[in-house]
Amino acid sequence: MTHDFWQSIEPAGTHSTDGPFSDSYPATLPDGRQLLLPLRILPGDGTRGVAGLICNQASFAVLDVLIEALTAIVAPLDPDLIVGVPTLGLPVAEGVARRLGHSRIVPLSTSRKFWYREDLSVALASVTTPERRKSLYIDPRMLPLLEAAKRVVIIDDVISSGQSTTATLSLLRKAGIAPLAIGVLMEQGQTWRTMLADADPAWPDLVRGVFKTPLLRRRDDGWWPV
Repeated sequence: MTHDFWQSIEPAGTHSTDGPFSDSYPATLPDGRQLLLPLRILPGDGTRGVAGLICNQASFAVLDVLIEALTAIVAPLDPDLIVGVPTLGLPVAEGVARRLGHSRIVPLSTSRKFWYREDLSVALASVTTPERRKSLYIDPRMLPLLEAAKRVVIIDDVISSGQSTTATLSLLRKAGIAPLAIGVLMEQGQTWRTMLADADPAWPDLVRGVFKTPLLRRRDDGWWPV
């Protein structure tokens, strides 16, 4: 059952990472332990798939492990401000900021408040909801925090197509902010690299992930990493 995933971290070597895979893929964490993820079939001819992570359905124990690993990755950058990407990136950003000793984050938003400004917004699309067009906003009241910060790090849950990350970086650029890094729990495939590079060749190198998962292709005997 899908709801059984994301509930426990397993010892290193519990699952083979070679393939073929049937309905799940074992992601490897920095310390070698594994997190079993469900396979999701991508829209199209049914032959392409990815490993999925819905972090707000994960157990608190798993989420703590992932956030602690992400904190360890971004801590050497000594960030003085964490920016959170909606929606699922916000609790991850809060968890990282707390562990860094920060008192708050700057949350971006897809819900437009009446005092928001259009010049502090960008169009946003999501790989999981491609039919839903929306915008990403910075609350103008957060500008003094962003402008005072010297070392900004963006935190999100997953990078996949690169659409939301490109939008986030473009929005912060509008505000005159150049982040040091984009920290994520999962780097899903490699498609995102092209989208980020098309916008700015330096952007793909900003991404720091806890673990990576490949694009998968279905063959007669199961799913194989591409």
